[in-house]
Amino acid sequence: MTTSDVRGLEQLERAVLDDTASLASALRQCLMLAGYAHHEELRAWALKELEGYPAADELPSYRKVPAALEVEFTLYLPGQIIEGKTRRISVVQLPRSARDRGIGESAPIRQGARELEALIAITDRLIRLGPPGSAEYVLEMAREQQRNGGDESTEITALSWAIAKPSVEGVLDHIRTRLTQFVAEVRATMPAGQQNPDPNQIDSAAQQALNITGGDGSTFNISAPHAKADRGGTASANVNEPAPATPQPWWHRTSVIWTAVAAVATIAGVIATVIVAK
Repeated sequence: MTTSDVRGLEQLERAVLDDTASLASALRQCLMLAGYAHHEELRAWALKELEGYPAADELPSYRKVPAALEVEFTLYLPGQIIEGKTRRISVVQLPRSARDRGIGESAPIRQGARELEALIAITDRLIRLGPPGSAEYVLEMAREQQRNGGDESTEITALSWAIAKPSVEGVLDHIRTRLTQFVAEVRATMPAGQQNPDPNQIDSAAQQALNITGGDGSTFNISAPHAKADRGGTASANVNEPAPATPQPWWHRTSVIWTAVAAVATIAGVIATVIVAK
């Protein structure tokens, strides 16, 4: 194999340095370069960043972002039904089964780069993702509400993570920065006059920039030691510790308010308009 066998570095360099270019396009360039270099671990990383990470795969730390927990609910008032209202809740207000599975205030971003780019393009402020098993947790919360004598005028209909748009943009920016660092590492190993890198230079750069390790047939491992705390940090409940005492659910705390509102609406003979702050 000669140095000319590993092609595509210049195309990848142009793609990663162009902030207006799609990150998915840059990852495809990386995929092709890894193919020329016969570097399986680099190919596997680029492909997962393109297509997304399966649920069974461990995520790189930069793909775990802070997220608020929200429930969507419907209010049934005299003469009026208000749908699609949301309210934030704490981790301890989740069903025990959700907490035991690690659902908390940290969302795993498993989608591929192109899908994330599309989500960002159509979102102004928040991106909402449903935790795995969210429909099951909604049913459990509804049953718990009934057992505790909660307000019957409130029906929980959905559970989701509310993720700030910049957090998802940060995931894409982190991937682009990793690719840029990879190109820089390859360039640093190439002597003056060399047109294309050789496989050894590609392998060295991948380990330095992407923290990819692996051997014959081994699974690749990606870590993110330099991830920023505001983009890669997590804030999830520790399932190995006893759960704190569960506070009174928010639907209990608001039941008196909704009862008073309904009474006023009935006496006045008008329809009350209820605004629930997100």
